[in-house]
Amino acid sequence: MPLAIGSLRTEGRPNPIGLDETNPRLGWSFLDQLPLAFRQKAYRIQVATSYVGLMNGDADSWDSGVVNSGDHTAIPYKGTPLQPRQRYYWKLNIVDEAGTQYDSVVAWWEMGQLDSRNWQGKWIANPDLTEETKGASLFRRHFNVEHKVARARVYISGLGHYELLLNGRKIGDHELDPGWTNYDRTVLYTTYDITSQLKSDENIVQIELGNGFYHVPGGKYAKFKDSFGTPTCLADIVIEYTTGACEWIRTDSSWQASHSPLLFTCMYGGEEYDATREDGNAASWYPAVEIEGPSGKLIAQSAPPVKVMRTFEPKSISNPKPGVYVVDLGQNFSGWPRIRVSGAAGSKVVLTCAEMLTEEGLINQKWTGSPSEFIYILSGNGMEEWRPKFSYTGFRYVMIEGAIPEAFSSQGESSLPVLYGIEGEMLYPELETAGGFECSDPLLNRIHEMITMAILSNTKSVFTDCPHREKLGWLEQVHLMGPSIMFNYDVEAMLKKVLQDISDAQLPDGMVPTIAPEYVEFGDTLKIFRDATAWGGTYILTPWEVLQRYGNINLIQKHYQGMKRYLAYLTEKSEGYIITEGLGDWYDIGPAGPGHSQNTPIPFTETAIYYGMSVVMQKIAALLHEQADVQQYEQLTASIQTAFQEKYWDEQAISYATGSDTALSMPIAIGLAPEQHQADLIEKLVRQITERGYQTTAGDVGYRYLLLALSRAGRSDVIHRMSQVTEKPSYGYQIAHGATTLTEAWDGPTVGKSQNHFMLGHLEEWLFTGLAGIDFRYDTETDRYNIMIKPYMPGDMKWAEAWQKLRPGYARVRWERDEKDELSISVTIPPNAKGIVYVTKAICGQDEQAVLPRGVKKLRDELNDAVFEIGSGSFIFYKQNVSIVE
Repeated sequence: MPLAIGSLRTEGRPNPIGLDETNPRLGWSFLDQLPLAFRQKAYRIQVATSYVGLMNGDADSWDSGVVNSGDHTAIPYKGTPLQPRQRYYWKLNIVDEAGTQYDSVVAWWEMGQLDSRNWQGKWIANPDLTEETKGASLFRRHFNVEHKVARARVYISGLGHYELLLNGRKIGDHELDPGWTNYDRTVLYTTYDITSQLKSDENIVQIELGNGFYHVPGGKYAKFKDSFGTPTCLADIVIEYTTGACEWIRTDSSWQASHSPLLFTCMYGGEEYDATREDGNAASWYPAVEIEGPSGKLIAQSAPPVKVMRTFEPKSISNPKPGVYVVDLGQNFSGWPRIRVSGAAGSKVVLTCAEMLTEEGLINQKWTGSPSEFIYILSGNGMEEWRPKFSYTGFRYVMIEGAIPEAFSSQGESSLPVLYGIEGEMLYPELETAGGFECSDPLLNRIHEMITMAILSNTKSVFTDCPHREKLGWLEQVHLMGPSIMFNYDVEAMLKKVLQDISDAQLPDGMVPTIAPEYVEFGDTLKIFRDATAWGGTYILTPWEVLQRYGNINLIQKHYQGMKRYLAYLTEKSEGYIITEGLGDWYDIGPAGPGHSQNTPIPFTETAIYYGMSVVMQKIAALLHEQADVQQYEQLTASIQTAFQEKYWDEQAISYATGSDTALSMPIAIGLAPEQHQADLIEKLVRQITERGYQTTAGDVGYRYLLLALSRAGRSDVIHRMSQVTEKPSYGYQIAHGATTLTEAWDGPTVGKSQNHFMLGHLEEWLFTGLAGIDFRYDTETDRYNIMIKPYMPGDMKWAEAWQKLRPGYARVRWERDEKDELSISVTIPPNAKGIVYVTKAICGQDEQAVLPRGVKKLRDELNDAVFEIGSGSFIFYKQNVSIVE
């Protein structure tokens, strides 16, 4: 049979190991070389417990039969109950609309422990710890392997974070495992394949246990001090022999415990490691103790693991004062420094990291929390390499004390250690790249890079606000920046974890806190920092976005009751359908400096988001066939709109509330403003932005809706002019003043605050959907993707392009202007998808007699564009022609 099917995914990942989903979702993509306008008509999935059985037609776990559907994104397994630790093989056959059949290759997934009752290990701890202990612990166990190994797995959780070693070598390349959760509700574990690492005789397994967010001891800088309990770990090593026998090595009191050379480790304050303590004697080891362990449900970690993903070398090293050296790595990022050093035993090297420098050229930790530092005490055994394990920070500069960089070694004190190398290791999850953007404007390319660096810097196991001062999962950015993130990275599995964090954080009355996991709980005097609609709204708006971007309805189904409870909570606390308290348009531009909303009434912003959630819940209820809920949310939506109009609409001024950028744009973008007023509101919005020299006053919440309102109204020209501003608070201003990541405030490099936030990065969405002109949605009625191509092509730019790796395959758009100032648009639509292309009449002209190639149909003419529908394939629109790219 011909080839048609590309990658096969289980729960959004290829061949995953250690799943706990009882009905995992299966999906596949298509190959690019399929015929034009290819569409899947039907599929058949087969699942078996053995590869040979599957290939022989024995689908002993599930045979879906022929299903007449174009769906290929997230189809739930509906076979026999899945068994713990079992590997399942699967393949599929599809049929296109021409009746041609296509077979896939074989893929697999492997189950994890599935249920806490399947664990044999016990939670163990170091008995020589107190609540004030700030260092790490070690645990070890010797065991023999007597037979040939067929398969071996480790299932492990270590709280706060752990490093697993087998026979002296680290297992895997994960960092900061497991992911951060509310450990009273959810505890994550990881599965490793150790088949090839086992020796045929004696083996030794070792676990080093750091504090993480499970135990924040303080002692240096800390955002807060808190503890879920004594750091603890749990592991099952399951060895299957070729003889058919199975052996378990489990954590229990037979393990030995000791103190680690890591004397201090705190999520905020850094780490201190004493290499002179690495060779502990037998007397320093003692029996571990079995403890109750955390109360949270133990589930497999499904989000991509955090790893060292990039490395930055020094751009320069300065010597601002005697004995002090400052390394500039040239890029602000989140991670840790790594050093190579040689010197006398007991010598102490202090590494202090920061985003900014003082006027004297020294480290400035004013905005990131002080003191925070990484300390290494040398063993004296030749060349030594070291980097932290359980703590990271955001930084560009590293101040070195106690050692001399090799380049300065001839000038300094000879008794000090010599630093032979230093680099910065950037940490973020191993996210699959989902798209890219580039254009002929260097400033816009810089802005794109600045925003994506801030996104990656603040992506760990949660989306953090900043990588240093707080490291907390403030939620508003998840839905406001969600599309911007999804255009660049595949975060389906990541968002599944975020929504579980929100579910765990939801209060009994339905309230969703602004932070999840909620490590910091704000009291009544600071209630607005705990209860804000644009933050809690992530619980409703993000599952809806996941469905539209990834075709996965599972998160909506799983969290529907929690989503309902949150909307009911908002209705209950409202005053006549107006939400009176919250954070509003946080960090807008005004005379008081960045912080609380200055230009727009807080109830205005909160209520507009409340309305948007009600609209979405009405759509979700209809999708789930919850008819009573549809009627309820239809009535609620109408009530909110009526109350909003009565309170904030000024008929005489044709304006809302204060008439700020946010006040004018949110009602348009969210759908509150009556259609007959939208043109006047846009005109007023454009006029006041223009009068300010193309600067906005919108903040964290309002800015995205400002861009949406302008773009949808056909005023991308205004957005483009705004993007070019460099002399006042803007993206260009940040770059002109040295920023390499997006800053917390619009004028961050000069005003201070965090230099690594992604909450104001909403232009990224417009770079893809507006300037390059590509957007996409999963259509739940057809089970296929609709891809819209509608670029904005400013006269002072030569070209722009963007691409997306969607669930069906590769999509791309590129427009360009040649030497004769003639425009063309190149478009690629993946198989099993439909494209809607808006082509400016400067390209397509008015020729109604033009013969269109196969797969292209003209739908209509609009004021400035001709609109075409195209099937899958690659096409070029140019000089009143449409051509197929073979």
